[in-house]
Amino acid sequence: MNEQEAVHQVVMVGAGPSALAAAIYTTREDIETVLYEKGAVGGLAAITDKVDNYPGFPEGIEGMKLADQLQKQAERFGARIEYGDVSAVRRRDNHVELTIDGQAVKARSVLIATGSDYHKLGIPGEAEFYGRGVHYCATCDGAFYRDKRLVVVGGGNSGVQEALFLTRFASHIDLLVRSTVKASEVLQRELQTYVDSGKVTIHLQTNPTEIATDDTGKVAFVRATKAGEPTVFETDGVFVFIGLKPNTQFLRGSGIELDERGLIKTNEHLATNIEGIYASGDVRSGATMQVASAVGAGATAALNIREYLDSQKQK
Repeated sequence: MNEQEAVHQVVMVGAGPSALAAAIYTTREDIETVLYEKGAVGGLAAITDKVDNYPGFPEGIEGMKLADQLQKQAERFGARIEYGDVSAVRRRDNHVELTIDGQAVKARSVLIATGSDYHKLGIPGEAEFYGRGVHYCATCDGAFYRDKRLVVVGGGNSGVQEALFLTRFASHIDLLVRSTVKASEVLQRELQTYVDSGKVTIHLQTNPTEIATDDTGKVAFVRATKAGEPTVFETDGVFVFIGLKPNTQFLRGSGIELDERGLIKTNEHLATNIEGIYASGDVRSGATMQVASAVGAGATAALNIREYLDSQKQK
């Protein structure tokens, strides 16, 4: 029997903190578990500079290190991580069928923990310069801009946190904020120290309208409106942090209920409306978008999946 014909006990879609935590619990119970990830193991946590509010790490922990430790722990108990793009999920008789890289994969139960992705500005130049002047991950690409001017877009927790990280490299940062800075008081106080030193300039009521180049072919400036008036910011690069959107596009046609934001609806057991399919982490409606709660939800989902699988054996 080949891989596609086998029926897995648990298939987890995504390999971020929530799924990795769930896999630790299922595999410790000797429940065969495979995780499919289409991007980076660890999800957005893996590309976060520092996770400062995860219990047990008084000095904080690098996001990549936390993700790596979760992965090693899950694999130690027998979890298998595969790379693959899930394009469809459907209930079929007594199992769930997933389409992964065009192939059918069967499972007795499924945990969807696909997390979220970055919102885009949707302005001219953003797509054209993606990866070569326009970025969504400070820890991934910030070091390329040592002693350079940068524009950072976003005034929430993630925008301010990433701007603070980029001060390690940039000579100056223009922080463009749509309305007002809405980051936590702790982050705002830290940001103010860089404003006072002249390292960061905050521009409120500022909306980018175009990312443009000069005769060098590289990102050279950002056109924007500031309080309704057109303005231009010279820059060597642009980092965008304006929120997240759930990775649930592949669930179209699955029958799984989503809320108005596209997040997966679940009951108190983290089960969806489709038998055998569960959801946890940032992709779930009502999630707090915190690593600690995503990990906790993963553990809860795993325990409920175990109970579900046990109940199926009795039938």
